[in-house]
Amino acid sequence: MNLLDGKSLALLLKNQVRENIANCFANFKPLLECIIVEGNPASETYVKSKQKACDYCGFSSHITRLSSDVSQFELENVIERLNNDSSVSAILLQLPLPNHLDATRALNKISPKKDVDCLTNFNLGRLFSGNSSFAPCTASGIIKLLDFNNISIQGKHVVVVGRSLLVGKSVACLFEQRNATVTLCHSKTSNLSSLTRQADILVVAIGKPKFITKDFVKPNAVVVDVGINRIDGKLCGDVDFDNVKDICSFISPVPGGVGPLTVACLMENTFKLALNKFSF
Repeated sequence: MNLLDGKSLALLLKNQVRENIANCFANFKPLLECIIVEGNPASETYVKSKQKACDYCGFSSHITRLSSDVSQFELENVIERLNNDSSVSAILLQLPLPNHLDATRALNKISPKKDVDCLTNFNLGRLFSGNSSFAPCTASGIIKLLDFNNISIQGKHVVVVGRSLLVGKSVACLFEQRNATVTLCHSKTSNLSSLTRQADILVVAIGKPKFITKDFVKPNAVVVDVGINRIDGKLCGDVDFDNVKDICSFISPVPGGVGPLTVACLMENTFKLALNKFSF
């Protein structure tokens, strides 16, 4: 068993962004604006980690905090104001939102030119049609993690468990574009283990702690755990690491696997948006 260490790769990526920022922007610091609706402690933690990464890379960052009872109208007005603010290079709407807010509608209020998580319909359309190298941060991080460890993707059978736009559907698209054969599963899939046991590369983002055990894994498979859960104050993934580690060839730990790469790829996307590399 080999660990897919996301920390070391994330540092390399952030150092590269840091160098690019120093070389490309003499009198200007790109600004990442994070919008957070209060009430979710995990979201606060994630946003702070993104701010720390911005400081390291040489970006400016700012958090707009909204009350937990903010209306859809108020949220969308904030987004529109930031769209029109020329000092803002990139906008991130921290998910999840409270149940009374429509996340899809809010995300699509973000200008595609500032949509750092690539979650507007416009940017997802570009991604799914194969016309963009710009992708949601976690999906990008997964592909980079495999490439960094010289794990071949072409021709492999990849099984993705979880169908969110943020991870499942997006990373399935990226694998397909790299000539893998992809099976996309979810919580309603019948006989799930019979499909996951066929995977050369198994990506799990189902949101259920320690859900995947060795009975779900083909011997010598590569296992990428995207889950972040907390049990008795400790972080764990969607894969039962101790149960699975001896059957697979590579496995990503939680914490320290995909998580740091999500933040590093957010820095990359912010830099790309600041450079205006994309034609809209």
